[in-house]
This record gives sequence, structure tokens and C-alpha cells, in this order.
Amino acid sequence: MTSPLTGKVALVAGATRGAGRQIAVQLGAAGATVYATGRTTRERRSEMDRPETIEETAELVTAAGGTGIAVAVDHLDPEQVRRLVERIDAEQGRLDVLVNDIWGADPLITWEKPVWEQPLDAGFRTLRLAVDTHIITSHFALPLLIRNPGGLVVEVGDGTKEYNDGEYRLSVFYDLAKVSVNRLGFSQGHELAPYGCTAVALTPGWLRSEAMLEHFGVTEATWRDGAKTDPHFVMSETPAFVGRAVAALAADPDRARWNGQSLDAGSLAQVYGFTDLDGTRPHFFRYHEEVIKGGKPAGDAGYR
Repeated sequence: MTSPLTGKVALVAGATRGAGRQIAVQLGAAGATVYATGRTTRERRSEMDRPETIEETAELVTAAGGTGIAVAVDHLDPEQVRRLVERIDAEQGRLDVLVNDIWGADPLITWEKPVWEQPLDAGFRTLRLAVDTHIITSHFALPLLIRNPGGLVVEVGDGTKEYNDGEYRLSVFYDLAKVSVNRLGFSQGHELAPYGCTAVALTPGWLRSEAMLEHFGVTEATWRDGAKTDPHFVMSETPAFVGRAVAALAADPDRARWNGQSLDAGSLAQVYGFTDLDGTRPHFFRYHEEVIKGGKPAGDAGYR
């Protein structure tokens, strides 16, 4: 039986863990061939110093029904990215979906300190990891993507444009990084439109990544216990939710209607009908506006 993305080729840049891993997996579940890149392999860890590897991601993609291919790439190194795209071209002859999910700056962030108390070296590396990597990857990958009309670029960030425009993101460097990712979705949409391709910025809500689960001292099976620490954790979502959002966009023949926009997984679920792994459709940004900012008691009733 043919899946909606059978025959399609995707590059998920930054697929080691979190949103990137599950974006790769859900594209695979829809039948795509997925190149999963990152810096952490079974032989070497990145500065994130976490156990998840790109090989595991590729294996999950294949188990889900796609074809997963792990490639170790530092997306700050133009030569490595150039070789990656040349390999995709040689092996597949096309690229249909580019997901720029590269991040890896969590250990560098100094939260809730003004700019004059921020360490500059760590701050500027944050921006390089969050912005330069995306631009370098697009620079080399987009000439392959635009060969065929219908290509999709997804810039994965944290927060919609509306949310980030109105919220201080607790660090000038983090704030700037996430605003920049949203703008990249807009600007690349402008540049891709003449070629019949689409670019968007996409954010999950409160993501239950591997690191977030550890931070709250819970597992995916016991995640609701995290609400004892922060009651609003009831609105968190698995990384598969944003992964399914990307898969839905990639399978939509009318995806160009979203070109240049800042989107969130919860809103797209209302349009496309996909759910999180538990069958619900968490809408974190509506919850944030109405409950957190509105001063209402925490609770997910009516927001899933």
C-alpha cells in the first residue's frame, strides 16, 4: 500500500533527538526516505553530551515504514554540508523536504540575565548554532530542492511569530535566535515562491523532549506527574505531534497556502486532523493566551 510520501526524499537537519528525531520518524511513517543528520553518533557526542544518536533516529525511521539514512554532519561546516547534499543528489537525484531543526545550544544559554551579564562567547555560539547552521544548510540544499516544483522547507523554532513578538524569551541570545528562525521561514518563502516551492516556520508547543522529561524527573509513561512541579505541564506534547505536523504539510498538495507563515503544531492539527500519540490535539498557544496570560487555573480541559 502506497503511503502519501512514498518516493519523496527528506533531509532533517538536526535529527538526533527531540523534535528533529520525531519529524524524521513521522516523515518515515508516511513513506519518505529520510536523511537524518546531527553531530552525535555512536562513536562521538556533541557538546550537548546526551546519549541519543543519529543512528538510532535512522533506525526508528525505517521501523516506522520509511528509509532512514544517518549522516554525521556539523552544519556549521559548509564543506560537510556541501558533501551531504552532493550525496543526496547522487543517491536520490532529488530533495522534496528540507527541515532545518539544528539547535544544540541548550548548554550555552544563561537564563534571566541581562545582556551585560551574558557571556559573549557562549551567546554568539548560540546564534551560530541556531541561525548560521540553518542558512548554510539552505544555501547548499535549496538548489537541489527547487529542481522540482512542490518542495517544502520547514524552519523549526520555538514560539510563533505572534508569541515571540510579545514575549521576552529569558535571554537576549535565545530571544534573537528564535525570532530569527521565524524570519527565515518568511524570507525563504519569498525566495522559493517563483520556483513553486514553499517555506514555513513551525513550532511545537511545550515539547516533552528527552531532556525535558529528565528535567521534570518523569518518563513518557509518567509525564503527568510533571504537573506537580509546574501545573501547566498538563499541556505538554510529545515530539511526535510536531512531527505529524511536518508530515501533514509535506503530504498536502495545497501546502503553498502556508508559504512564508509562522505556524504551530496545535493549529495545524485543527486543519489536518492529526493527533498526538495519546489521540488528543493539544493547542498550547491558545492555552497560553487564555489560561496562563489570562490568569485561569491550570488544566487542559478544552485545550486538547
